[in-house]
Amino acid sequence: MDPLVIPVVAIVMVFSLGIVGAWTKHREKIAKLQIDTTAEHTAEKAAQYASQMQQLEDRVRVLERIVTDKGYDVATQIEALRDTRQVEDTGSGVPLNMDSKERA
Repeated sequence: MDPLVIPVVAIVMVFSLGIVGAWTKHREKIAKLQIDTTAEHTAEKAAQYASQMQQLEDRVRVLERIVTDKGYDVATQIEALRDTRQVEDTGSGVPLNMDSKERA
């Protein structure tokens, strides 16, 4: 065996280990960047959902106040609107002919 082979192999191995080490560090950086990006995106989404949730809670509070302030009057008004709609949909009722007068 040639005496130069051992130092050359050692140099190649050290060089290879350096490349593998650099590649590993690079992969770690990429993984960390991906984690950071995902964390930012998740935090953004959480803030958006919290804002939407707050808006919905505010709307529910307003609706609750309307219903409790007027009590059962709201239910009566809703039923009255349904009754009116049913009359219009079915065409029931007597049409008024304002031009002709009844004969006595």
